Amino acid sequence: MTAENKTPLLEITNLTAHYGAAQALFGVDLKIHQGETVALVGANGAGKSTLLKCVMGLVTPSGGTIHLDGQPVTGSTPATMVRHGLAFSPEGREVFPHLSVEENLTLGAMALKLRRGEQQTHLDEVYQRFAKLKERRSQLAGTLSGGEQQMLAMGRALMAHPRLLLLDEPSLGLAPKITDEIFAIIHQLSRSGTTILLVEQNAARALSGSDRAYLLANGEMVQQGQSDQLLNDPALRAAFLGAASHDSPQASRLGAAGLTNIRLEKPDMRQQNFMPAFDNAEQLKAHQLAGLQWTVRHAYEGSSFYRQQLDHAGVTPESIVSLDDLQRLPFTDANDLRDGYPFPLRAVPFEQIVRVHASSGTTGKRKVLCYTQKDLDNWTDFFARCYQMAGVTPLDRIQIAVGYGVWTAGMGFQLGCEKIGAMAVPVGPGNIDMQIQFLIDFQSTVFCSTASMALLMAEEIHRRGLADQINVKKIIYGSERSSVSMRRKISELFGGAELFDITGLTELYGPGTGIECSDHDCIHYWGDYYILEIVDPETLQPVPDGEWGEMVVTSLCKEAAPLIRYRTHDITRIIPGSCSCGNPLPRHSRIKGRSDDTIKFRGVNIYPSSLDTILSQVPGLGSEYQIHLSRDDDSARDHMRMVVERGEGVEAGRSAELIHEAVHQIKKQLLVSVELEVVDYGTLPRSEKKSQRVFDTRIQDEIV
Repeated sequence: MTAENKTPLLEITNLTAHYGAAQALFGVDLKIHQGETVALVGANGAGKSTLLKCVMGLVTPSGGTIHLDGQPVTGSTPATMVRHGLAFSPEGREVFPHLSVEENLTLGAMALKLRRGEQQTHLDEVYQRFAKLKERRSQLAGTLSGGEQQMLAMGRALMAHPRLLLLDEPSLGLAPKITDEIFAIIHQLSRSGTTILLVEQNAARALSGSDRAYLLANGEMVQQGQSDQLLNDPALRAAFLGAASHDSPQASRLGAAGLTNIRLEKPDMRQQNFMPAFDNAEQLKAHQLAGLQWTVRHAYEGSSFYRQQLDHAGVTPESIVSLDDLQRLPFTDANDLRDGYPFPLRAVPFEQIVRVHASSGTTGKRKVLCYTQKDLDNWTDFFARCYQMAGVTPLDRIQIAVGYGVWTAGMGFQLGCEKIGAMAVPVGPGNIDMQIQFLIDFQSTVFCSTASMALLMAEEIHRRGLADQINVKKIIYGSERSSVSMRRKISELFGGAELFDITGLTELYGPGTGIECSDHDCIHYWGDYYILEIVDPETLQPVPDGEWGEMVVTSLCKEAAPLIRYRTHDITRIIPGSCSCGNPLPRHSRIKGRSDDTIKFRGVNIYPSSLDTILSQVPGLGSEYQIHLSRDDDSARDHMRMVVERGEGVEAGRSAELIHEAVHQIKKQLLVSVELEVVDYGTLPRSEKKSQRVFDTRIQDEIV
């Protein structure tokens, strides 16, 4: 049952209120469901406080009804409303200046007639949330600062353990820094499940800190909706909130509504559409054919490697006349990139190259890719498309916890973030303490990382009991496979965050070549930037849509290092038909595994051939080994254990020496730590066929 179908916690219908002959409210309707934070925004004198006082029983409505859990409570006394689970923190704080902090707090639960022990429990809970109040528990309330008095007013309201907390202008008259503290506390209350009706003149603060909002003007509701949509709609701001700016704050029809806090200079997400303008599949195919023809000609004329490959296959640019001709083109793979080091597949002059990136993890020659400025612009645009599909807006704060430098990940996430106008928090990978500190201090709303990093963070947030202090709404992760149970655990421990699996590879620009949609049952990939084929990894023949196979990609507009039928070795399947989310772009399943022996361990690609090389350089070790990959359920960390044979005739007494040297070389050359065990020669199984050397138990349930 959706929130709309449930009985609202509070429902106000056609409410009117008068002060003598003057009417303050004109037929106001409002609903709040359990667990929501709802903002009521309007100028001074709009009727906001009157509405709260009618709900609390401090003002008797002249018409309309108020229902709590479906039961009528119109005209109830304040004490009755407290017993029903409401609490009110009034405008101007209204603390009792000649009473101590603790005496003010106890008044908040007076209507409940608590026993002494229960009252102390409520006090302890308030003091835990408001440490400053505990320090000043015996101090007279009138001697507190404005911010401390606001905390006292909120603490007094929380003494009643309210089901619905009414907050009237909590930031009124407070310095910006103190306002930050107050709204951080409001956010924590919301995360912990408290239902809040927030009245605020500061529109930016109120809308940024709420789920839904109502705009009140001259005693009437003039607009309502999701808070983020109201903030992101410039037409709505102009129509109902005015057009305040740094130079002309008075232009807002809401006067001191605080609209200068909205980042008006940033682009509107809904006016920035990064989706292609294709109406149907035929238009996409026509675009792909034109892109394929351009790519083949560009590669043939600009790359000696591709010219040789195409000539050998008997293909000329003029012979590409339909998409079916794609199958006539030769395959390329990672070996071609390494063989062409340091500038493989280069198809433009060096003076047009503005950047290089490299893949992670192999010894010897890395896979290096070149970029022209147009390549970077395209990458930035379709990465912004990923954020758009995930529902990220310019109001989000995106904490980027992936690698920077020569690797593509960090740059891709940041460029796309800045393209849509969101705030980037470029932390980079690792450093859990700093990651958590920034989540709390910066109130990041989107967290970007590998799947294992997201799980590690989720476990640590849960262990430290910080879920109600963070504001992460979405997690965008990639680079590793993830199971259904792993995703569910990450979401739950992050307080219900929505997960989006993002795909990509360095050879094809970097991350951001596709992302799952809001229906969370597929990956939409950018068919206007590359063609995706699924082939049988043994026969290299195409497989029907819906069948699992190896992903092969061909770029359509990549200049510096175009790809023609590049074997990614990732196993997936094309999902036929249209998506229920309504987006027309083609789809594939989440990555199921790989068709080669590549190991992805803590964000690093490791090739068994690299381990062969390292072990062969340690005198005394044999050639047979096994790799066991596992994941610790408690710490969410991946572990690699290697079992290696000693060489024939090598004494067992040398095992400690051999382990030390092998572990050191693996750490030095592959940048990963392993646990290594040395066993006697001939211990590990031999086979006439290819011996199984990699045992990966990290993912044990389904990926979809």
